[in-house]
Amino acid sequence: MAYSLCPHRGGISLVKIERALLSVSDKEGVVEFARELASLGVELISTGGTARLLADNGLDVVEVSEVTGFPEMLDGRVKTLHPRIHAGILARREVPEHMESIAAMGIGPIDMVVIDLYPFKRTVADSPDDMEAVIENIDIGGPSMLRAAAKNYRSVTVVSSPEQYPMVLSEMRGGGVGEETRSWLMAEAFIRSANYDAMVADVMRGRHQPESFPSSMPFPNEKAMGLRYGENPDQKAAFYADPFTPGPAVAKAEQLHGKQLSFNNILDLDKSLDIAMDFERPTAVIMKHTNPCGLASADDVHQAFVSAYAVDPKSAFGCVICLNRDCPASVAEEIRDNKYFVEAIIAPDFEQGALDILLQRKNIRLLRTDCPIGPSVRNRGLKMKKVQGGLLVQTDEELRTSSEDLKVVTRRPPSEEEMRALLFAWKLVKHVWSNSVVYVKGERAVGIGAGQMSRVDSAMIASVKGGEDTAGSVMASDAFFPFRDGVDEAAKAGVTAIIQPGGSIRDQESIDAADEHGMAMVFTGCRVFRH
Repeated sequence: MAYSLCPHRGGISLVKIERALLSVSDKEGVVEFARELASLGVELISTGGTARLLADNGLDVVEVSEVTGFPEMLDGRVKTLHPRIHAGILARREVPEHMESIAAMGIGPIDMVVIDLYPFKRTVADSPDDMEAVIENIDIGGPSMLRAAAKNYRSVTVVSSPEQYPMVLSEMRGGGVGEETRSWLMAEAFIRSANYDAMVADVMRGRHQPESFPSSMPFPNEKAMGLRYGENPDQKAAFYADPFTPGPAVAKAEQLHGKQLSFNNILDLDKSLDIAMDFERPTAVIMKHTNPCGLASADDVHQAFVSAYAVDPKSAFGCVICLNRDCPASVAEEIRDNKYFVEAIIAPDFEQGALDILLQRKNIRLLRTDCPIGPSVRNRGLKMKKVQGGLLVQTDEELRTSSEDLKVVTRRPPSEEEMRALLFAWKLVKHVWSNSVVYVKGERAVGIGAGQMSRVDSAMIASVKGGEDTAGSVMASDAFFPFRDGVDEAAKAGVTAIIQPGGSIRDQESIDAADEHGMAMVFTGCRVFRH
């Protein structure tokens, strides 16, 4: 990985490394790296556990306390926060006054700083409720040295990851570290420092202000993988993961099989998982281009899958599937026997029989969340959307609508069977891109109309998708009907009941239309646009 880490090697100005300070929490490779430094004539300075490790492996190492003339104190909270360390790092070699000042104080320059930071992320993952441990793993001296060395990159080489060791050693064997490499390492150091602070800020905000809108929005993320391309082949892309996302997430799922995930796979998997999280009963989501083209719940996940796929099998070609129960062999058999083209499946787990079948298809991607999928584990954190020059942030929707929350506005109230279907349809419609209209029977979609500029067009598309199966169905609309034409279109499709937010100045026209057609209509009082 050495040279791929640095796109620009070398440079005009080479800096010879004569004195290096090493202080790392991740000890992987540090002994071998330090041994190579020593062989190149570099004096080693180190702290605490790193110093002991190097000494135990036969390396000559100077303790930081010998350099500062001051012992480590406060259980290690203070050890490198000292002028003899920071002046040695920050002195500008090209400024005579700087060099004269440190020489007068008997301070030697430090040419390389090898620093990673306390394992804050791992501590939060292992002991999220141990606030004492979390606080003690907020690094202070490490970021200070990292930033100091990065600031003075023209004179100092800053190494912030074991992945950078081979590249740095290779250049040093050529006489010194080049300016372009030092500049690249500087940028990497600031990126790591910024992300570390973002992690700390995110955890602390989440403990005290989980739905607040702070004065700025630091967002921790780590590169999970490079992608072959973005939404289209001429776009470059990568996938970054939030290390603290609770509950099931594509970023945390284990890929068991198949080609590397694509940009569009990740979008569809995330969206399908988002939908499945709203349903408690066994549920299957069939996702295509971030819109569901099939959804059903049933007594078992196999029947849910069969019903969901049958909603719009033509659109399901090349789909992503989410199951909120372990994938059984019977679902794998359906996919195999019917030769369904499926891009990816995400589920809590896969039965061995299902794996035996699906592993025979080399291109299907299989992802295991290894945790339940459902309302009880949904992450209700802030939702974000990047726009040109800014970031939109909003709270998550938490619409636990029940029959008691609905207002019956027509002469005829819904039957019990219609009410159950209306509530299912309302859960679905809030996940379909606006303007959205869906037709539902029982616990399965029969027609989905998405993303139209006109609501009546969405109703017509849903009717066309559902065909004859829309007769006796119910309709959900993500926002109010501005005119009665949407209700009239539903009547043509054979819809018997409608759920919608209400709130239009022409609500009465829609209510009158429903009464004319003998429909029941209920208002939720809340809109569920999805842009």
